[in-house]
Amino acid sequence: MTRRLLVYLSVVGASILTVAGLIQLGDSWFTPNPVDVATTSATAGTDLLSQLLANARNPLSRLLIQLVVIVVAARAFATVALRLGQPPVIGEIAAGVLLGPSLLGWLAPGASAFLFPATSMPTLQLLSQIGVLLFMFVVGLELKPSYLRGRAHVAVAVSHFSIVIPFILGVMLALTLYSTYAPPGVPFHAFALFCGVAMSITAFPVLARILEERRLTHTPLGVTAITCAAVDDVTAWSILAFVVAVTTAGSAATVLLAMLALSVAFVLLMVGALRPVLQRVLRLDERADTLRKGHIAVIVAVLLGSALTTELIGIHALFGAFVAGVIMPSDGSLRRMLRERLESVSSVFLLPLFFAFTGLRTQIGLLDSMASWAVCLAIILVATAGKLGGTVAAARWTGLSWRDAAALGALMNTRGLMELIALNVGYDLGILTPAIFTMMVLMAFVTTAMTGPLLSLSLGRGREPASSLAGPMVPSS
Repeated sequence: MTRRLLVYLSVVGASILTVAGLIQLGDSWFTPNPVDVATTSATAGTDLLSQLLANARNPLSRLLIQLVVIVVAARAFATVALRLGQPPVIGEIAAGVLLGPSLLGWLAPGASAFLFPATSMPTLQLLSQIGVLLFMFVVGLELKPSYLRGRAHVAVAVSHFSIVIPFILGVMLALTLYSTYAPPGVPFHAFALFCGVAMSITAFPVLARILEERRLTHTPLGVTAITCAAVDDVTAWSILAFVVAVTTAGSAATVLLAMLALSVAFVLLMVGALRPVLQRVLRLDERADTLRKGHIAVIVAVLLGSALTTELIGIHALFGAFVAGVIMPSDGSLRRMLRERLESVSSVFLLPLFFAFTGLRTQIGLLDSMASWAVCLAIILVATAGKLGGTVAAARWTGLSWRDAAALGALMNTRGLMELIALNVGYDLGILTPAIFTMMVLMAFVTTAMTGPLLSLSLGRGREPASSLAGPMVPSS
């Protein structure tokens, strides 16, 4: 052993001496080319701290700093939200808003400008969009046709009524907001339709997590809520796709009709042609019961190809990602493994980037008068009255008790990340000004935070979760 160590040290030492000798020889042979005098003097005066700051301003270094700050802040605030009895998305939204101009940019503008300069925003936005695509794919995975068995009449009635009422109220609200808050050049129909959509969305994933945390998932109320939210999501996102198509096509009726026809053809091909193929290609090995690399490659290709197709059609890539998730094989093990793998990447790493990017767009300082705060409060009240009130009315009409109807209304009123995705679509299309965007982000935050307390109030503290559902739900009288 000692002999080997001596040989090793001798070889390393000889190598170092050889390299040093060659460098010394080269320095004696060659003279460096002259450099600019200004550059030389600037470089000569650079100290270690200045060099470190210069390195931190490199695009890669700045992106890595942003990722560290965003991920740590999102996890920290999500933990605080959980301890306060709120879903983690509340903390993540708060972290994103506080990292933007609403707090960090106000308290430490220099630090904010260093962390999030305007030149870095395109890269951050693209990464956040990848996170949204993965998230929408997972949302599609969680929508199961089995949700509708035996409960279709209740789900369709409640979910559609809970969309129609807030949608109408949103369009009515647009009549009062358009002249003050619509961007120049945006027609009223685009602004009004988007306000209707913003009032109508329910956050299916947040609702599902709340039910799981409260052990209500397999109760009649929980199954009804998940079913209604699933139908609600499909309907609301279809309406949003139509609104995007209308906005993109403008006044060109032929372009709009072509976009709608292509969208319908895309969905029919995905469901009728591609889904049966995926059922055969993605069949799991019964012995291994695991996803092979080939399976993952096919799934990623379908996800990205579907997103690209809808982006090319003009109705946004997130709709393609959503449809790709819906058409995945119904094998429970496959969907579970996909969900676990994708959620660990998107929820911890990529989605916080989306929250931060949304927070950088949210400027609470724009609400600088009592009138603007009154408008913000009106948006929250209209959104809550429409969604919660519409759900309660429809649930009572289908036969649910007042208590279950109120609980269902509280659950359907949650908006969370789904609302933020829709709002960012509207912002990117130029339909929303920064002020109205900020108001609606606050609306999404408040309505999501209300869900837990309203659900507890509706069910009562002493009520135990109902027994597991064994068959179709029979509404309470």
